[in-house]
Amino acid sequence: MEFTAQLRADQECIERALKNYAAQWPDYGPLREAMTYSLMAGGKRIRPVLTLAVCRLFGGQAEEALPFACGLEMVHTYSLIHDDLPCMDDDDFRRGKPTNHKVYGQANAVLAGDALLTAAFSVLASAALPPERVCRAVAVLAQAAGPAGMVGGQVLDLLGEGKDLGEEEILQIEALKTGCMIEAAARLGAIAAGSTPAQEEAVADYARKVGLAFQIRDDVLDVAGDAAVLGKPTGSDQSHEKSTFVAKKGLAACEAWIEELTQQAIQCLAPFSETEFLRTLAHFLAGRTA
Repeated sequence: MEFTAQLRADQECIERALKNYAAQWPDYGPLREAMTYSLMAGGKRIRPVLTLAVCRLFGGQAEEALPFACGLEMVHTYSLIHDDLPCMDDDDFRRGKPTNHKVYGQANAVLAGDALLTAAFSVLASAALPPERVCRAVAVLAQAAGPAGMVGGQVLDLLGEGKDLGEEEILQIEALKTGCMIEAAARLGAIAAGSTPAQEEAVADYARKVGLAFQIRDDVLDVAGDAAVLGKPTGSDQSHEKSTFVAKKGLAACEAWIEELTQQAIQCLAPFSETEFLRTLAHFLAGRTA
């Protein structure tokens, strides 16, 4: 299937599955509505799409990987809700809509994020796959989302505000904040398909390169992007006095680095056949405008 058609088909499959999971949550006050508001607010669903694509790459059935993909997206959504809070990035808009706390209040936004995080692992545990694969998937996502991954990166990001960080410090923050979850997406697809350890490591390396390019593109868009296209204000990094590669290297150098990382990611796929979707996905993410 051609890339755009496959991407759209995967996105629609993920949307249906997420909607079905959301419908099963108990209706306690505004909780389910607040959870669903952010979970179904749009977005390209790149992380769960990557999970399904890697599962297919190694001969698995994408449908079997859906619980892993959807659980991952729930964790990602929780992180966005919490990132937008006044105590963190204090953003009023996300994907062109008011942020969760602007609609439901700060307390309900915190609880909606908490609920999405914990519901995610229930979804992973429901996968109709061998128990050892499910256990491995739970461990991988927990590692990526927790103190050794995304949360740790967020803490370092907050600590770095107002400081002139070195390139290695920025690299660590960006790898933890963004890269770990993109790497987890690839690993979850490989686990769902029952891949070998060598296969899983190869796609994890691909995802690390793509993830760094993705975060650098985010930093570029925060400086040079169109707020109307992004669905959120630009200039956030500067207003929070954050050190970024754009500030360190400039836009032109970052564009060249994104291209270099994309080519390196594609080289990680060399041992495998039928990699066109993942190769095109790397280019698609490198050139995105939102």
